[in-house]
Amino acid sequence: MKYNIRGDKLKVTDAINDYIKSKLERVTKYLDDNDEMEAKALISAKGKDQKVEVTIWSGKYNVRAEEVNEDLYAAIDLVVDKLEKQFRRYKDKITSKKSKVADAVPDMEIEDYFEEDNQTIVRRKEVFLKPIDEEEAITQMELLGHTFFVFKNVDTNKINVVYKRHDGDYGVIEAN
Repeated sequence: MKYNIRGDKLKVTDAINDYIKSKLERVTKYLDDNDEMEAKALISAKGKDQKVEVTIWSGKYNVRAEEVNEDLYAAIDLVVDKLEKQFRRYKDKITSKKSKVADAVPDMEIEDYFEEDNQTIVRRKEVFLKPIDEEEAITQMELLGHTFFVFKNVDTNKINVVYKRHDGDYGVIEAN
């Protein structure tokens, strides 16, 4: 696994670097090909709180977790626990799906089944994007009870997505 560990307003010492790498080794048992994997960790400090964000990328999927704690090492432990839980859930899901396929269709190769097992779009919606500002987009999103809202930004004339974050704040994705 390749590592990219950096700090935002915080110096990443060799001890912190080594600690993160050793902790992330726990999740490698859930990964198929460790050479293709890349783990990116961002450590930041805001007041007394230490925030650790880790994204593990492979050709198949992305797994991301973040944690905030006053103790940096505790935040690292908690974020790795979250990642491990996500990987375990994913691996269990694949394993149970493979066993169901093997029981149901014993003559068919499992890989062939998964290639045929495509997700289908069950609903398509066409929307008219009148130019509005971000504040109005948030209001529209809240009124609809959605967690995201697509709109055309009146200031930039670009397609944007405003979304509600886990911490209760909002984020904006701007298409180029």
